[in-house]
Amino acid sequence: MSVVKINALTVPAAMREELERRFGSRAGMVESSDGFEWFELLRPVEGTDTYLVYTRWRSEEDFQRWQTSEAFQAGHARAVADAEAQGRGGQGHGHGQGGPAATDSQLWSFEVIQSVGRKE
Repeated sequence: MSVVKINALTVPAAMREELERRFGSRAGMVESSDGFEWFELLRPVEGTDTYLVYTRWRSEEDFQRWQTSEAFQAGHARAVADAEAQGRGGQGHGHGQGGPAATDSQLWSFEVIQSVGRKE
């Protein structure tokens, strides 16, 4: 049974572009992980300042392996290096320009019990 992890990030308007840039620069990091199924970064459109980082995994164990993997650590280290090289400082995707891009973060976990898709 697949599992979904949603990281809900509260991001002030002034930090949105920075957060999106950081996630864009890590493209390809998670896709090669064993058990990875899907990734989406969802930008809020109206009424909220919460971004959703959606990942889907074959199992909880696959997600846990990703979080402790060298690729995960390297992706966050690269985000720090990119931010520092551009004079913003930082500590990963959520940090930069003298502090975190997100002011709050919550990790939500779900099991997929139904899934419907359209074949093209």
